[in-house]
Amino acid sequence: MDKMERRLLLKSLGAFSLGAVSSALSKGEDLAAPYKLKKSKLETDVLIVGGGTAGVIAAIQAGRAGVRTTIIESGSQLGGTTTTGGVVFPGIFHAWGKQIIAGIGWELVHDCVQLDGGELPNFSIIPNNTTVRHWRHQVSVNGPLYALLAEEKCTDAGVSIRYYETPIEINFTDGRWVVKTIGKGIEAEIICKQIIDCTGNAYAASLAGYDLLREADTQPGSLIFRIGGYDYESLDLDKIPEKYHGKLRQNMIISEKSANPDGTFPPNVPYGYVYVPSADSTTAESHTLANMQGRTNLLELLRELRTYPGCGKIRILDLKTETAVRETYRIDGEYKVTHGDYVEGRVFDDSISHSFYPIDLHREGKSIYQEFLKEDVVACIPLRALIPKGSSNFLVAGRCVSSDRLANSALRVQASCMGMGQAAGAAAALACMKQKTPLKLPVKEVQLLIEEHGGIVPR
Repeated sequence: MDKMERRLLLKSLGAFSLGAVSSALSKGEDLAAPYKLKKSKLETDVLIVGGGTAGVIAAIQAGRAGVRTTIIESGSQLGGTTTTGGVVFPGIFHAWGKQIIAGIGWELVHDCVQLDGGELPNFSIIPNNTTVRHWRHQVSVNGPLYALLAEEKCTDAGVSIRYYETPIEINFTDGRWVVKTIGKGIEAEIICKQIIDCTGNAYAASLAGYDLLREADTQPGSLIFRIGGYDYESLDLDKIPEKYHGKLRQNMIISEKSANPDGTFPPNVPYGYVYVPSADSTTAESHTLANMQGRTNLLELLRELRTYPGCGKIRILDLKTETAVRETYRIDGEYKVTHGDYVEGRVFDDSISHSFYPIDLHREGKSIYQEFLKEDVVACIPLRALIPKGSSNFLVAGRCVSSDRLANSALRVQASCMGMGQAAGAAAALACMKQKTPLKLPVKEVQLLIEEHGGIVPR
C-alpha cells in the first residue's frame, strides 16, 4: 500500500469513528426536568459549625468519644487558616523545654510532617525571647496534605462532613437545637443536642442570640503568597526600598544562596503576605471585599517589585484562595480571659488547655505589638471561656473564645485553637452522655476525657 492509499484509509477510518460517536451522542440526549431544591431533615448529637483549625479537632474528639457528630463547612475543604488561609506553621505546641499542647491536634500535625517526609524542630532549644524567638518552635506542614489527613481522620471517627453549607437560623426548642442550613442545591434542618461554634467569627453564637464582643478597629488580615524569579546576580538591596526586603526574603526561589546563611537572604518562613485592612470574614459580602482587596494589593506589589534591579522577572508561584483573618467577633462568655490572666499564666479550676504565644497585635502601618511570656510562664484557658454567657448546650472554640483583645491576639493561633477544639469536643460529647449543659459538667470528668485522648490539661 503506497502513502496515498494509507492516508485515504486513515482519513476514512477517522470519519467513520467520528460519525459513529456523533450519532450515538445525539441519540442519548433527553430533556431534563428543572432541578429542584433538595430538602432534608436529620438528627445528630453534636453539630460543629465551621471546619477550620478548631472545628476539625472538635469533630474528631466528639466522634472518637462515641457520639454522633456532624460538621458543616461553608468552603470546600477542612483546615481553615492552615489550609485555605495558607498559614502552614500551626504552632506553638512546646514551651520551656516541654510539650504543653498535645492530643488530636498534635497527632494531625505530627502525622502530616511524617507522611510528607519532613522534620520536626529541635524542641530542646528553649526560646529566651532575645536571641532565640518563639518561631524556632513552629512546625512546618504541607497544607494540602493536612487537608487530606484532616478529612480522613474525621471520616475514621465517624464524623459526617457537609461542605458548601452554612446555617441561616438557629433555635433552641424543647432542650434541643434546631439548625436550618442552606447550601448548593440543598436546604436542611439539623436537630442536635449540642452545638460547637468554630466559625472564628462567633457566627453561630450570633444566630443563636448570644451577645458578642468586637473592637471598633480590628487587626488587618493577610493574603498569603509565594513569588520567585529573582536574578540573584543583579539583586541590589541598596536600590530597593527597605519595606520590600521582608517580602523578598520570605519568598526565595530554589537557589544555592537561599540555603546558605551567608547568602543574600538567610532562610526564613517560605511565604509572604500583603495586609488587608479591617479584613472581615463574617458575611459573604465582607469576605468578598477582603479577598478582592488582598488580590488588588498583591497586584500592586508585584508591579512595583518588577521595577527594581534583579526583580524584573518576578512572578507569582502560589496564592491562597482566601485572606486569612485575625480578628472579628468574640463571645461574651461565662469568663473572659484577660491580658493579665494570659501573661501571668493564671491557672483556673476549670482549665482545659494551654496556650503559648506572645501577645501579637498586628497594626496596619505600624510595627507588630508583641509581649513575650516570662520564663516558665504558660497561659491557660478555662472551660467557662468557651461557653456564651447564659447559654445552654452551646460551646465555642477558636479565636471567638471569650477574651479581651490583647489576650485574644495570642489565643487565636492554631495550636491554641486546636487545644480549645479538643476541649470543646470532649465537653460536648460528655454533655450528651450525661444529658447536661456543659457549664454543669464535673470539670474533672471533662479533663479526664481530654487526657484519655492524649490532650494535656493544666494542673
